[in-house]
Amino acid sequence: MDEHSDAFFKMLHSKSSSRHTIANYRIDLKHFSEFLETRKTLLLSVDHVTIRDFLTHLYTDRKLSKSSVSRKLACLKTFFKFLVRDGRVKTNPAELVSSPRLPKKLPSCLDETEAAAIVELPKGTDFKSLRDRAILELLYGSGLRVSELVGCDVDHIDMDQQTVRVLGKGSKERIVPFGSYAADALRAYMDALRSASRVGPDRDGASPLFVSLRGQRLSARDVQRLVARLRLKLRSLRRVTPHTLRHSFATHLLERGADLRSIQEMLGHESLSTTEKYTHVGVQHLKREYDKAHPKA
Repeated sequence: MDEHSDAFFKMLHSKSSSRHTIANYRIDLKHFSEFLETRKTLLLSVDHVTIRDFLTHLYTDRKLSKSSVSRKLACLKTFFKFLVRDGRVKTNPAELVSSPRLPKKLPSCLDETEAAAIVELPKGTDFKSLRDRAILELLYGSGLRVSELVGCDVDHIDMDQQTVRVLGKGSKERIVPFGSYAADALRAYMDALRSASRVGPDRDGASPLFVSLRGQRLSARDVQRLVARLRLKLRSLRRVTPHTLRHSFATHLLERGADLRSIQEMLGHESLSTTEKYTHVGVQHLKREYDKAHPKA
């Protein structure tokens, strides 16, 4: 198993798969390997029955949710597809197993007042406050994924055009606009970044846009902790994450008349069906407004 999985992860690295995906796949294959060991089953002997037994084990013994089980099955399908293509096995047993039907979840989002409240919390003129304000303004102003935000370098920002160049899923590059509020916050932060002499190449030769007080590139976890900490200052707000700001960005654009194709391009969704979930959020918003305003509601 180790020999095959090492080759698999080498292939993922060569295709510039995200660190998040690779980390999750390592966990998924570790669980599958442990399951095979308990059943004394060799990888080359795995069939679709073995895969189904593994999913049952995840449900009954590990008490995993449908979404977690679905992800592990997706990992196995990708893994065995690689093994077939590389001539290591003859067939992909995971392809014969259907993914569990997942409940449709509407993305959680803030209303415009709530979004403005949390984005405007950092008000100081010190380096950290300016950085945090720029992070929040860019997350809400461009709808970036948190991994895309922390992956930004200084030269990815075009202040004249008010755009940011990001590397999304599958290493696909896109250009996303940002508004005047984000531009003002970024300008103030980048001035502080230069004056503090924190602009400089990292080990990869790039100059990270968002850095710690020690000049190190921020991680996605750093930004998640930032949002969680600020959210506690607004007791009226429900749970908020960087992804909540991304959802709010898309929902507010839709509510104000932006077309779905443009939102799809800005979010970096490969399929329009992924973006269409925001139409359901828009309908829910309209229903709430109707119930509040119509005398016969």
